[in-house]
Amino acid sequence: MANTPQSKKRARQNERRLAVNKARRSRIRTYLRKVEEAIASGDKDAAQAALRAAQPELMRGVTKGVFHKNTAARKMSRLAARVKSLG
Repeated sequence: MANTPQSKKRARQNERRLAVNKARRSRIRTYLRKVEEAIASGDKDAAQAALRAAQPELMRGVTKGVFHKNTAARKMSRLAARVKSLG
């Protein structure tokens, strides 16, 4: 349990950051799920549009510290390859 004033403040800040990061992560996952659903339906145009919408969100997550840069790059690369492979 936090005892010093500094550690109490840190605990409060951590709670706020957790809520913000949780919302951000959820938002990004929603965008990624839309891409996955478009790929599953086989609609290449919808998948490309969803991928274009998801890319800036994913990169924003990197700049905000929610995801590691390589993780985001890997996700984008794999999704792009799957969209490209659609007939």
